[in-house]
Amino acid sequence: MKLINIIGHFFIDIAETVIIAGVVFFVFYSLIAQPHQVRGESMFPTLKTGEFILTNKLSLRFSELKRGDIVVFKYPRDERLDYIKRIIALPYEQVEVIGNQVYIFNKEHVEGYVLDESYLPTSVKTTGRVSIPEGQKFSTGQDEYVVFGDNREQSSDSREWGVVKRELILGKAWVRYWPPDAFAKLDN
Repeated sequence: MKLINIIGHFFIDIAETVIIAGVVFFVFYSLIAQPHQVRGESMFPTLKTGEFILTNKLSLRFSELKRGDIVVFKYPRDERLDYIKRIIALPYEQVEVIGNQVYIFNKEHVEGYVLDESYLPTSVKTTGRVSIPEGQKFSTGQDEYVVFGDNREQSSDSREWGVVKRELILGKAWVRYWPPDAFAKLDN
């Protein structure tokens, strides 16, 4: 009888451990952070295909999204897919691509200014596309963001399909954790 009690307690302890670990994982995954794998070269050289990042979901509750933030969001044309891009324009702004430069127009800068993109290599070329044609201003509305990939020539982004609504944004890219030699906090 003692052996049966010992075995019973052993399995109960394992079940409790598994349940507690499952609850902790669920809370962490759904509310705090979510892992994502980078697929494609649209964020190169900042992020490379095959790398894994943690997306900070909690940051959306306690801080505003800013220009330059790297965000993970549901692709507006197929919400089963998650995309990773950088925020270029915020709500109620205009963006214009002219001669390899991005101009931002807003309340503070009605004449517009050239976006400082020091995070990009000088070899990156930014051109207009279908949704944001070269030389034409594109406007965002309430809770709408313009996002571009860092590797502009290889990126499907707002220049092709328009804005990303806030409700589709899952969180900010937070930490690159795989491969181990590439471990880094991602500065937004």
